[in-house]
Amino acid sequence: MFFDRPASGEVSILVHISIDSESEREDPTEFEELAISAGAMPVDFITGSRKQPSSTYFVGSGKLEEIQAAVLAHSAELVLFNHSLSPSQERNLEQQLECRVLDRTGLILDIFAQRARSHEGKMQVELAQLQHMSTRLKRGWTHLDRQKGGIGMRGAGEKQLELDQRMIGQRIKSINKSLKKVRGQRDQGRRSRKRAEVATVSLVGYTNAGKSSLFNQLTHAEIYAADQLFATLDSTLRRINLPNFGPAIIADTVGFISHLPHQLVEAFRATLEETVQANLLLHVVDAAHENHQDFIGDVDEVLHEIGASSVEQLMVMNKIDLMPGYEPRIQRGENGRPERVWVSAKTGAGLDLLQQAVSELLAGSIAEETVRISPSYARIRSQLYEKGLIESEEVDEDGCYLLLLRMPSQDLQRLLLEDGVELVDAEAPSELEIASAPETVELPANKLVETELESEPRENVL
Repeated sequence: MFFDRPASGEVSILVHISIDSESEREDPTEFEELAISAGAMPVDFITGSRKQPSSTYFVGSGKLEEIQAAVLAHSAELVLFNHSLSPSQERNLEQQLECRVLDRTGLILDIFAQRARSHEGKMQVELAQLQHMSTRLKRGWTHLDRQKGGIGMRGAGEKQLELDQRMIGQRIKSINKSLKKVRGQRDQGRRSRKRAEVATVSLVGYTNAGKSSLFNQLTHAEIYAADQLFATLDSTLRRINLPNFGPAIIADTVGFISHLPHQLVEAFRATLEETVQANLLLHVVDAAHENHQDFIGDVDEVLHEIGASSVEQLMVMNKIDLMPGYEPRIQRGENGRPERVWVSAKTGAGLDLLQQAVSELLAGSIAEETVRISPSYARIRSQLYEKGLIESEEVDEDGCYLLLLRMPSQDLQRLLLEDGVELVDAEAPSELEIASAPETVELPANKLVETELESEPRENVL
């Protein structure tokens, strides 16, 4: 874009080197899936190990020759490294291999660039690409690296590197300004939902865990879902009605991955705000994957980075259709609250249990009480019907509505503060019973005891 690099194609050589000094190593199988998701055609997978990466080529001289031979043998146009390469390492490798070299971060950015559909998503991806590119400008242009001297050879007073840096800086500033407006619009939408007391549930999880498929099942939507990494980049919101709770907003978000590039986390912060501000996170896990426990840790790490680690989570163990002997169920903790729900987004098994668990967690404690609403406050009755909180209804002789409600305890307490709404005690006698009862005279407690004793036969008292 801003500098000369070899043209890249689809025929690719994959390189994975195990570094002894690295505490957390990349997964070579996942790396191959990333390459295929980007549209690459891997023809060779070169592996090796080193104690420390080489500062010049990342790999040693012997491994570099092996990669060169593979590039020539397969006429490869692209070499992908399952590591983060420094700008100088990337540049040196391209000079030696005479083809395009891309590291793990560049590969993920390329996938994001392919999958972005909305205007916001494209801006976020471009921002991440520019931030990544800004560190790789030095020595990019060779023919314009220096100012010329002599009459008629003087330029604008800037080297090409400085021009590129200024152009990138201006574009980054423009994108950040646009994303600030997007963030403001999202904040306004969240405030509106908060005023309307509509809860938000956000789907999070490792990429390709089945979040979009689960979203489509719950909302009857038709957003794009595929068995590939990063199929979803654009956040989507839909309204659903939860049993025994009422309406809620569910959000489908971008999937996470181990060592997610920092540029992407920063660029997608506007989208990830939906996760931070959610009332509940549905952490979708591919339970059939052998490394799902590691994936859970990777997702928790990203949630901590974006400031969403304090939001309550419900673990959704997905893809039980690939696990013989597993049935849909709710797994509860010691306090009886749901912690995990075992479902299959593909077949729809267990989705009723998932909705039940979500309703319980959003509601906290569910109260079932009868309230009396006077006719002049019928608007409150209409609002309760809209939210689906009324179980049954009667009208008393005064024309007041007697409504049996099932709703969160905290919402019921707020409702009782409204004018014209009062709680009906089920154990208290009705107005008809009170009218037909014999008239009694209230007496002090000690006087009442004496009267009762006097009415009894003397022998019974003794």
